[in-house]
Amino acid sequence: MNYKQNEKILQLTDKTLIIGVDIAKKTHVARAQDFRGVQFGKPLYLENSMEGFQTFTHWMDELTAQHKKSNVIIGMEPTGHYWLPLAYWLMEKRLKVVVVNPAHVKKSKELDDNSPTKNDVKDARVISRLIQDGRYSAPDLPEGIYAELREGMNMYDQLMKDLQAVQGRVHQWIDRYFPEYTTVFAKWEGQSSIQVLKMGMFPDEIMGTDEMTILTEIRKKVKRGVGLKKIRQLKEVARHSIGIREGKTMARMKINTLMDQYTLLQEKISDVWEMIEGLTSTIPGVKEMTDIKGIGDITIAAFLAEVGNLANYYHP
Repeated sequence: MNYKQNEKILQLTDKTLIIGVDIAKKTHVARAQDFRGVQFGKPLYLENSMEGFQTFTHWMDELTAQHKKSNVIIGMEPTGHYWLPLAYWLMEKRLKVVVVNPAHVKKSKELDDNSPTKNDVKDARVISRLIQDGRYSAPDLPEGIYAELREGMNMYDQLMKDLQAVQGRVHQWIDRYFPEYTTVFAKWEGQSSIQVLKMGMFPDEIMGTDEMTILTEIRKKVKRGVGLKKIRQLKEVARHSIGIREGKTMARMKINTLMDQYTLLQEKISDVWEMIEGLTSTIPGVKEMTDIKGIGDITIAAFLAEVGNLANYYHP
C-alpha cells in the first residue's frame, strides 16, 4: 500500500535503519543512515550475485545490531531490469523494499555538493535521503500467475514487434523485385500469396513456370478459392514487371529467410497467446471485463499484466 508523504515520514522512527542502494549492472553501492540523516559506516560495494546479496544482509544485520535498530527500509531506483533480482531476493526475506523516482534522484544530487554529476556513493546517499523525506513508493512486483502473465505479455509484445519488422522487410522486397505483385494478391499475407512467395521466384521465373506447378504449390495450403485464372493473372503482370533483375541469388535467400521468420513468428505468437488465455481464464473478474463493450482480450491481458492482482489495491 502506498501512503501519503507525511504518513511515510511518520513510519520512520529512531528504530529504523534506512538503506539506499545505487543499482548497477555488476556492482551495487549501499549507504545506511537513521531517520535524522546521520550516516552509518562506510559505503558497501556488493556484487550483483548471491555472494554479494549475502554480504549485503550480513552488513545490514551488523548495522542493526550495532545501532540498536529493529526495522529496516531499503530503497533503490528502478534502473532498467538490474534492480529486480535484488528486490525480489530481499522481498522473499520479508524485508521492506521501496523505490524512488529517478527524476527526484537527479534533482536532489546538487544538495550535497552543488554538483549534478553522477557518483555511485553519492547516489546511494541521495536515495536514502529521499526515503527519509518520504519520497518513495512501494513497488508492485508481480508474483505467481501475475508474474507469468507479465512475462507472457512482454514476450507477446516483442514477438509482435518482430513480426511487424519482418512484414516491413517483405513489403520492401516486393517493392524492389516484383512491385506489381500486390495487384494480383492485394494482401500478401493471405495463404495463397504466402505459398507463392515461399517459392522464391522472380517475375521472369514465374513467366517460365507451368501454371499447374504454381497452383499445386498453392493447393498444399489452400484447397479452394484460387484457380488457374489467378495464376494466369499473376503470369501476365509478371510479363510487364519493372522489378529489379540484379542480385537475384541473395535476394532469393532473403525472401526465403523472411518467409521462414514470418511463419515461425506466427506460430510462436499463436502459442504464447494460447498460454496467456489460459492464464487470464483463471483470474477473478476477467469475465466481467470481457462483458464491457469495446474491451478486448488483449487489452484485458495487458491491463492485468501491468497492474497485477487487483486485490492489492485499497481504492478504485
